[in-house]
Amino acid sequence: MTKTVLERAREVFDTEIEGLQAVRDNLNGSFEELVARCMETLSNEGKLIFTGIGKSGYIGKKIAATLSSVGSPSVFMHPVEARHGDLGMIQKHDLLIALSYSGETEELLVVLNPAKRLGVQLAAITASAGSTLGRMSDLVVEMPVPQEACPFNLAPTTTTTALLALGDALAMVLLDRQGFTKSDYGRLHPGGAIGRMVTLRAMDIMRDLEHTAIVPPEAKVRDALYRMSHARCGSAIVVAPDNRLLGIFTDGDFRRWCEKDMSVLERLMSEVMTPKPVTVKAEQLAVEVLKTLETRHVDDIVVVDDGGVVQGFIDVQDLPGLKLM
Repeated sequence: MTKTVLERAREVFDTEIEGLQAVRDNLNGSFEELVARCMETLSNEGKLIFTGIGKSGYIGKKIAATLSSVGSPSVFMHPVEARHGDLGMIQKHDLLIALSYSGETEELLVVLNPAKRLGVQLAAITASAGSTLGRMSDLVVEMPVPQEACPFNLAPTTTTTALLALGDALAMVLLDRQGFTKSDYGRLHPGGAIGRMVTLRAMDIMRDLEHTAIVPPEAKVRDALYRMSHARCGSAIVVAPDNRLLGIFTDGDFRRWCEKDMSVLERLMSEVMTPKPVTVKAEQLAVEVLKTLETRHVDDIVVVDDGGVVQGFIDVQDLPGLKLM
């Protein structure tokens, strides 16, 4: 019986999940040794050099890019180009990591001895330590998978997925071992929304007090609405005489009050405000502000200092203009 499109697609997922599970369960001391050698290389100001051909090569480029982005300097060296001068990127403190599932890829194997003569260690990620690649290497991380998702068990599918996951595992373990932080990540990603979220702080994205609706607790709702309209923001911040935060009153609060009391315009802010609103500190990263907005389900956040004094105001409607949403 012919399988439906979705049945076949899900079968591919199942096969690759099974392969990932097999590689996960097979992790052992050789992976720990690879991590140790990577750490030694990086501490000696060397870099990690990945090499591979075909589909393994594509995955190698991605692994190198991921590692570099999280604080482990890495590059990809194409085996063919290496035979025509790219071996020059290798320095004595580097670690060469060769990727080949079969371990028998000729274009890769022929460049490894010339590379080793430059004084670098060679680690291999392959299906079997008994392969030609495995025998040539100083360290072998085996990653056998039960089968490819290809019906002929030929096209690299499960194996490349497993290799990609193994590379991610290596990157995240090295991230942990090196104590890589959000601030470090921001320094390496200055562009785009990710860069802005991990480099900008609440103080950089907040409205200052001149562009915020600030009212005392004795102000009437009508006065607060006027200031909200003038400041073009959706909330009024209620403060004490020393500018300490007392509460917040939003346009949503106004609508809810109107449903039960149309005379709300004459009420005092102290009577209708929400005390102890959601706040952040001026030094907090923008990414933390976004997380607070999402988890607390609010549209406005007050920025305060350690003493609870209002420093500014973050309105969710401003964030798209800052390219943070």
